[in-house]
Amino acid sequence: MVDVSGTIRWGILGAGDVCEVKSGPAFQKAAHSELLAVMRRDGDKAADFARRHVVPRWYDSTEALLADPDIDAIYIATPPRFHLEHCLAALDAAKHVYLEKPMAMNANESRAIIEAEKKSRGKVAVAHYRRELPAFKKVGELIADGSIGEVRLAEVNFFLPEVNTLVPDATDNWRLDPVTSGGGLFHDLSPHLLDLLLAYFGKPLSYEGFALRQNAASPADDFVQGTVRFASNIVFKGCWCFSVAPCAASELLVITGNKGRVSCTFFGDEVRFCTDGAEEVIRFTNPLNIQQPMIEQVSSYFLGLRDCPCPTTDGLQVMEIIDRFTGN
Repeated sequence: MVDVSGTIRWGILGAGDVCEVKSGPAFQKAAHSELLAVMRRDGDKAADFARRHVVPRWYDSTEALLADPDIDAIYIATPPRFHLEHCLAALDAAKHVYLEKPMAMNANESRAIIEAEKKSRGKVAVAHYRRELPAFKKVGELIADGSIGEVRLAEVNFFLPEVNTLVPDATDNWRLDPVTSGGGLFHDLSPHLLDLLLAYFGKPLSYEGFALRQNAASPADDFVQGTVRFASNIVFKGCWCFSVAPCAASELLVITGNKGRVSCTFFGDEVRFCTDGAEEVIRFTNPLNIQQPMIEQVSSYFLGLRDCPCPTTDGLQVMEIIDRFTGN
């Protein structure tokens, strides 16, 4: 099932825009990794992607990609509506799976993936790649080594205007279509943050929230608020709103302890750490292909060299929180 040379040979299912820079080239650069094939339903676009990225093979059907005997693992980069179907098919073909976030449309579909993984020879890892980026790893270190003391509160305000650079084609972007994405921008943007909370604080004890459609023209809820309680009485409170004025845009995670505070943005490259009135700004350089560090760890996991860097049980927990916050 795995190349004896110690390399995972990858196929991408859904080689669209997200694969152009964020992930696709990373499979060619990561250790223990080789990008062997790509698939899109539009064969011309699949062939174009393969030509531009120097990928040896391309396909225009899921069945053909999964039937390739030289492929060890599949990166599922299709919209969430198709994650369950594609993941089950890949596992049935005895392939490992690196599954884009959110893991599925909801927690029930996530449970179905976990059950299929148990019965398959394939392994599944979820693409919560921010776990492996240097800024977020530094935040975890400052929490774990007691630099900010005992954590009291983690909080986020994630506000965006309707027209923004994250979703430039907002009129027809699938991320805003609940039938395809499971919800609105909250379903697309919150999984990384919620997953980081699990990495920092472990399994939550309880969580509650609610969602509203404040913008009547929005196809999905554009306001979400929620709280999570972790062990040691650590509390998280989050608020997401995607119909604010441009001047009110904000995306900041702040973690406060009894000896200090650490904060970082989700799309930046710096961490701010303060104690007793003094603040230190620690800057990092993110990889051009932002998923490369996680792909390296996932490849090592598929080769049996390490534990899973983001298991499906964590992906399920994220979806359970999302479902509770949004009333799904």
